[in-house]
Amino acid sequence: MKIGVLALQGAVAEHIRSVELAGGVGVSVKKVEQLNEIDGLIIPGGESTTIGKLMRKYNFIDAIRHFSAAGKPIFGTCAGMIVLAERIAGGEEPHLGLMNMTVSRNAFGRQRESFETDLQMVGIEETVRAVFIRAPLIQSIGDEVTVLSTYQDEIVTARQGHLLACSFHPELTDDYRLHQYFVQMVEGSLQRLR
Repeated sequence: MKIGVLALQGAVAEHIRSVELAGGVGVSVKKVEQLNEIDGLIIPGGESTTIGKLMRKYNFIDAIRHFSAAGKPIFGTCAGMIVLAERIAGGEEPHLGLMNMTVSRNAFGRQRESFETDLQMVGIEETVRAVFIRAPLIQSIGDEVTVLSTYQDEIVTARQGHLLACSFHPELTDDYRLHQYFVQMVEGSLQRLR
């Protein structure tokens, strides 16, 4: 089972390490053709506007939409969550527009307001360590979206079928259980697609 990490910006090596600790094979994805060789995709953090521009430049937008339409799981973390969203507060044009949610950029403040905390997560027994860096949050969700965790009553992790999104950076800790959750999503999709 191969899980790709979109390697346009962000902590690609850290995500690959977490995927491999969680039992998957991590692959750095730099070309559209590589999407045919993977079973799941992680869109890492970074700067969502820059990631969106690079995705357009290298023809990833339609390719990832087709990947999603085939039922293959996608996990967006921090800026990756913004890239997945159907709506971005403030009127910014959405990028992939796949997940029925409205997200707010830099909702927890600037770089110096970064913090770590432990979150209760649906589907994971003990708390998950979460690193928030210029983090977005989910302002609203559609009926088909399930909230997996909140911080101070704000939605920070959600799932819509084969799509998973979180506000924070799960790859920056030694806690790889959210990646394990995603690996299980990919395993489930492989069984359905066989």
